[in-house]
Amino acid sequence: AGRIYRSLLPELADEVNPRSVVACRLEGENTLVLTVTAQDTSSLRAALNMYLRLVNVADEMQDL
Repeated sequence: AGRIYRSLLPELADEVNPRSVVACRLEGENTLVLTVTAQDTSSLRAALNMYLRLVNVADEMQDL
């Protein structure tokens, strides 16, 4: 979880969509908490898709 968290930090620093806000934190050693709030469902869906894709890529890179 820590490696994935660190890989997401640069993305969290950039505001991708002004209609959504994303926060990420670690709870313990093995839990990554991603909080997404948005003004509408399409913004929520876009933000979730982007960050879940980034988490998936980071996880797959750990296996290499």
